[in-house]
Amino acid sequence: MISLCNLCVPLCLRGESTRHKTHHRVTEVSLRFTEAPLFKTTFALLLLLITALSSVAQNQTKRNDRPPEQAVPQQRREENKKPTDLTRYSYEFSQPQFVVRHIVIEHDALGRGKITFERKGEDTPIVEPVEISTGALGRIFGFWEALHFLDSNENYQAAKQFPHLGTYRIRMDNGKRQRSAEFNWSGNRDAWALITEYRRLADQAILIFDVKLAREIQPLNTPQLMNQLESLLTRGELSDPRQLVPLLTELRTDEHIPLIARNHADRLLKKIEKQSAHVAVALSARASVRQKSINRFSAQKRSSPSASSDMNAT
Repeated sequence: MISLCNLCVPLCLRGESTRHKTHHRVTEVSLRFTEAPLFKTTFALLLLLITALSSVAQNQTKRNDRPPEQAVPQQRREENKKPTDLTRYSYEFSQPQFVVRHIVIEHDALGRGKITFERKGEDTPIVEPVEISTGALGRIFGFWEALHFLDSNENYQAAKQFPHLGTYRIRMDNGKRQRSAEFNWSGNRDAWALITEYRRLADQAILIFDVKLAREIQPLNTPQLMNQLESLLTRGELSDPRQLVPLLTELRTDEHIPLIARNHADRLLKKIEKQSAHVAVALSARASVRQKSINRFSAQKRSSPSASSDMNAT
């Protein structure tokens, strides 16, 4: 490598000392120009680091000083979802020879819970969430209240035994008291009506599970399941057919299942809509008849004092 001093030797007129002086001056100047930018860069980086650390510390201080604003509304929303009535209800059915040999339904006062069922020949139970509709829940609670279940010691088992039809077990627990009753046939109308409502709920939940499963892995089974659904709908063996509307709406446009099943789902949707309209008309007619009876009773009650005063005058 050729140094600057070697290049300057031919041009120097003052000898060796001049060459050394020139070399030192050039070295000092180059050092100054090299050290100055390094010092400035290092100083700037230190300033940036100090500023960043101070801002992070201020943010942490502010975050620690302020109370969490989002935690309270979330906790309140979760508390509002919790039912004020902590009573738990359960229904159980067992018959080892049936295809669905064991069914357990558990729910709270809002109708939210789960269904657990086991099929014959399978060891693993299937657990699915269940949400009872408002109409079905009203009927179920009406039968529970009619039984006065916790306050009663009645034996609901009829004199005749039908164990081949399966055994039913109902249970209620309000946190302070609990009671369960078991029977395979009952002459108590409210107890048997309660069992019927839970049986409809179980049939509907299991059918929905089977349809969803067939849609995913066995689409060729959907036509048979549509026939089964129509049979239950015709016999009135579903808890609330309107809960099937979202599923049937998806099925009628699902190209993964056979066309016959899609068309059947469309017909079932129309049938459910027609039934819902008839139910609405029947409820409105019943409400009008009830209102007329109330008005007639009120009119008779208002006219009774005048009639009694006329009798007294005579």
